[in-house]
Amino acid sequence: MPAGFLGARGRIEGMVRFGKVALVKADGGFDRTGIMTAAAAAAKAHQLSYGSTWAVAMSVALKAAWQAAQTTRARIAH
Repeated sequence: MPAGFLGARGRIEGMVRFGKVALVKADGGFDRTGIMTAAAAAAKAHQLSYGSTWAVAMSVALKAAWQAAQTTRARIAH
């Protein structure tokens, strides 16, 4: 797991919990706009915490956002 992954995942889950973004659409498909919005916000925070490049921060944040989206979709399906 890359450095800061769990923090990014927690940040993204918080955004979902407070209704700032949706990772999954009503029809069960992924909301790519929501995933990208959440990842960008988490990447900014990752950069502030770790001083990493934007590419590294975005990579970590996108991995976390997609994992959160997959978990959310699986939870909704069952």
